[in-house]
This record gives sequence, C-alpha cells and structure tokens, in this order.
Amino acid sequence: MSVVFSSVAGYLIAVGSQVNYLTLIMLAIGGYCMVGASNAYNQVLEVDIDKLMDRTKNRPVPSGNMTVRTAMIIAITLTIIGLVLLYLINPKSAMFGAISIFMYVSLYTPLKTKTPLSVFVGAFPGAIPFMLGWVAATNDFGMEAGTLFLMQFLWQFPHFWAIGWFLYDDYAKANIYMLPFGKKDKVTASQIIMYTLWTMVASIIPAFGFTGTLQLSVVSAIIVIILGFGMLYYAILLYKKMDNKTARQLMLASVSYITLVQIVYVVDKFLQ
Repeated sequence: MSVVFSSVAGYLIAVGSQVNYLTLIMLAIGGYCMVGASNAYNQVLEVDIDKLMDRTKNRPVPSGNMTVRTAMIIAITLTIIGLVLLYLINPKSAMFGAISIFMYVSLYTPLKTKTPLSVFVGAFPGAIPFMLGWVAATNDFGMEAGTLFLMQFLWQFPHFWAIGWFLYDDYAKANIYMLPFGKKDKVTASQIIMYTLWTMVASIIPAFGFTGTLQLSVVSAIIVIILGFGMLYYAILLYKKMDNKTARQLMLASVSYITLVQIVYVVDKFLQ
C-alpha cells in the first residue's frame, strides 16, 4: 500500500488539479499488481530461506499454505495485469514497472544472501514508485521525476538499515546481512546518520528552483526540514544507544517521514 501511496502522490504532484481519475485508478491498481507480483516471485525464489526466519516463516508459500505453482500463476497474472494497465497509461510507465520487477526479483533477491550491497541494488526498484506517478502523469522522465527518484532512493538506506539492525539475529538465521558492514557497530550507525542527512537535503531541492516544474514553497520546505529532524533524532539516538528498540523507532520514524513529506508535496502543489 505504501508503494501505491507513493505512486499516487507522484501523480498528484505532477498534475495538480487536472486529475484524470481513470489514469489514477489504473496507476494504483497497476502499481499494486507490480508489487504483488514481486512479492510472489520473491516467495517462490526464497521459500527455503523464508522457512528459517521468524518474520517470514508464516508467509503462504514457506508455510505450505500455498504451492509454488500457485504462487507462480499468481505472480505471472499480476505481472501481466500490472504491465497492461501501466502501458495503457503510457509505455514509459510500463517500462519502469517492468524494470522494477526485474531488478527486485532478478538482482536484489539473489544478492541478499551474498552481499550487503543488495540494499543498494534494491533501492533502485524501491525508488521507482514515487517517480512512476510523475511519469504516468506527464509521459516524461526528466529532472522532476529524477528528483523524486533521488529522494526515495536515499531514504531507503536509513530505512532498511534500521530494519536490518533490529532484525539482525533473524536475518542471520538465513545468512542475510543487510547492514553495510555486516554488523551493528558505530560505523553502520554513522552511515545511517549520513544518509538521513542526504535524504533531508534531497527532499528540499525543489525549493531552490533547480528542478523545472517540480517546485516546493519555502513554508513547505521548512515543514519538510522539521520532519527530517524528527527522523534524524532517532538516527543520532541509535548511534548513542546502539539498541534494537531505537532501531525499530527509527524505522517507524522513517516511514512517517516519507509519507508525510509526500503529503506535504501534494498539498503544496494544490495550494500553488
């Protein structure tokens, strides 16, 4: 649902008050199908790994409630529906939807057990939804869509490293190490702080007038900065405490941050 929310937000930022509700509905359903397909393929490929971890062992395929064959049928069906709907919006939207599935399933998923760089690879498909909404509205990928992509791309590092931190022991059961240096230490915590700061910077770039038609008012930029300090607070707190509780709080703060920032952007667009 967060992916659908990001896509819809990107669309509304691009079109302002000129909303085509049919396009919006196709974008939401198409995006939902693409994510569903990625998750289904993931369970097929990682069925043995998922059985090892508490957070995944009760998923339909690893728990035995659904066969691999059924999951593949669902995945392929969702892929076709999603791509067709996105193509009906415009070919570029379908292209980015296909790239998202390919990178998530063929690159990110197999890399998770091999290198912490999987987070970097996974950040690419993860950053597409926000940008996809803009492309769906404008049929164009330029500075504006690239800025939305950058914002969500950088945000994923503190977000997923926070998850990798408090689920470290569970991930270790499947030989998955999400943290940049493979362990919970001060270096990793400092990296989280650095990427949180970069996320904050990327989130206010449109306020400086360098991003074409993607703009942000001074008032909204100040609100975004304040929201960013909320996330930064928990990043710094994690560096000081180095505990799972703070990492979980940071994860929740990061989800709140990206959601509220996207809402601020949409409201700012409609008030211009």
